[in-house]
Amino acid sequence: MEHYDIIVIGGGSGGLAVAERAAPHGARVAVFDPKPLGGTCVNEGCVPKKLTWYAAEHLSHAREAGEFGVDVEIKGIRYADLANKRQAMLKDLNNFWSGHLEKLGVTHIPERARLADKNKVVSESGTEYTAERIVLAMGGAPLVPPLEGAELGATSDDFFEWTELPESIAVIGGGYIGLEMAGMLRSMGVKTDVVAMEDRVLEIADPMISQTLDQHMEHQGIGRHLGMKAAGLGGKPGAVTVKLEGGKELGPYEKVLWAVGRKPATQDMGLEEVGVEIARGGTIPVDEWQATNVEGIYALGDIIGKGPLTPVAIAAGRRLAAHWYAPETNPVPVDYDQIPTVTFTHPTAGMVGLTEPQAVEKHGDTVRIYETQFGGLNRAFAEGEVPPVAMKLVCVGNDEKVVGIHMIGANVDEMLQGFAVAVRMGATKRDLDLTIPLHPTSAEELVTLKEGRPGRQEGIAKAA
Repeated sequence: MEHYDIIVIGGGSGGLAVAERAAPHGARVAVFDPKPLGGTCVNEGCVPKKLTWYAAEHLSHAREAGEFGVDVEIKGIRYADLANKRQAMLKDLNNFWSGHLEKLGVTHIPERARLADKNKVVSESGTEYTAERIVLAMGGAPLVPPLEGAELGATSDDFFEWTELPESIAVIGGGYIGLEMAGMLRSMGVKTDVVAMEDRVLEIADPMISQTLDQHMEHQGIGRHLGMKAAGLGGKPGAVTVKLEGGKELGPYEKVLWAVGRKPATQDMGLEEVGVEIARGGTIPVDEWQATNVEGIYALGDIIGKGPLTPVAIAAGRRLAAHWYAPETNPVPVDYDQIPTVTFTHPTAGMVGLTEPQAVEKHGDTVRIYETQFGGLNRAFAEGEVPPVAMKLVCVGNDEKVVGIHMIGANVDEMLQGFAVAVRMGATKRDLDLTIPLHPTSAEELVTLKEGRPGRQEGIAKAA
């Protein structure tokens, strides 16, 4: 029976981070995953999504170029060419990880494994392996609701296998995955509707972001059917209808995309037999150092039910390995309350810390809000009304500590990282005020905001 110091189940971002940081300290590590290495991020998530987003963004810029006197003829998009190039790049990343693990001396076993005991796993071929520590990092998968005709819909995983675009699509779900897909597809010329049970798009975000994004979606011609719950799908492939509760139908659409969330890949993993606690929804509770209730078994990434983002899983994996093998570096656990987030919608949105309603709930009448909406110079010569760029600072207390920053507009995805550092370090409004602005930029707005207002539970300024 083969024995290791660490067995990692799952070859995605979090699992690979543990292996990559533990192996140089002499740890014998084995990673189990039957799929290409890199997990969701590399194969069906962050990387292919961002590549596709860039294609859509280039199209948007090309359409707007004429505003600045630049004549551009848009013939369309060679989507099959994009899909092939994208797949080739993902293959390169898979190969990089295979070679990288080999150089580190990490054993990659391309099989599925499940727990057999607290220090033992069994592979799908029936071979048993033991380890001092087992790290569960299986990731998640798109959720498809058990509704009539659900099989007529595709998921985000399926989306990245398409080599041609549909004429029309309904995206079911108003969260970040659905809205990112909707924005990309609409920019690439697809007639796009969003169907969501929530009353506003991107409900997890500050209401300012939801409101502004809705304006941009209206401007782009994306249909929004909000406060509506899908009851099933009908029709046939290529002509799919969305059945709503109450009897109404939408469509037909050439494609329907399920984007109603993701589920943790914790089924049939032997968790119950070994005694690992499983919470509602299939997530695994852990302590600050990712430990489950069973000694020697750890979990991180999407399966723990908080911070389901690639950089969070990587941070958790790296810090866990440092906690074990490099305590002299003073590693600290991941702070799940201070996670900067970007959505690659059209336009991008960025957020870190508390939303305005969250701040009011936690800090009451000590909350003060500074916000702005403006037209960016990149659309200075656009004809007609253009939806704005919007930014908000959420401040608390007499010293006006910045506990939240929220932005939506061109390039805010590249602005947020530095401001997230400031929030992490406890910056105040005065710290931002004393910072010399970069001019002319959109980012300078966050260090030049003047008029504040009291925080409101609804998170939206009252009309004057």
